[in-house]
Amino acid sequence: MAEQTSSLMLMRRSPLGAMAREMMDKSITGPRNVRASEARYATMISVRVAPVSAAAGALGDVLGTGLPARSGEVTAHGPHSVLWLGPDEWLVVSDMSADLLLPELRAAAVAAGDGSPAIVDVSANRTVIELSGVAARSVLEKGCPTDLHPRAFGPGTAITTTLARVPLLLWQVGPTTYRLLPRASFAQYVGAWLLDAMQEFGSDFRDAGPV
Repeated sequence: MAEQTSSLMLMRRSPLGAMAREMMDKSITGPRNVRASEARYATMISVRVAPVSAAAGALGDVLGTGLPARSGEVTAHGPHSVLWLGPDEWLVVSDMSADLLLPELRAAAVAAGDGSPAIVDVSANRTVIELSGVAARSVLEKGCPTDLHPRAFGPGTAITTTLARVPLLLWQVGPTTYRLLPRASFAQYVGAWLLDAMQEFGSDFRDAGPV
């Protein structure tokens, strides 16, 4: 079984694997720097459970953090982050292998004996594009209708929105760092759009105001 799992891992192909070199080459340096890269093979687990229940508490114990209670909220501990998707729906994003994390979550929910939570590995459904740098917000503002000004959107916030008309999850993880989670089938389109939108920030033009 271990040999079979290892073979399957070697066969994996990330949605943006073919664009990796292009994304590196088109990074923008200088005072208006910005770069895009793919965070490959992140574990993503969809959780549907009653928010105030023994099962929800048990899942929080495994993850080391409670499930977010409101729209836009992200909770995190160690390798795990939990994004709020709806009143009874969350997305766990983790650096831990799904082969290890998924059984732990399911076992904890069963042991709690409270309802029938749905806990599903959806890692192949999306990919993670990280956009970082001084000009990252300005790039996103070209195609995202959400108000991304720090007064309305900041680190530790994740929402469902659109970029260039493509639905995705937008998650700000730091002052100048964002993670975009599009469906795998839209990943190359989103990646190409970002690279095109980034290029003006490598010009010699200097804006009078902040980026």
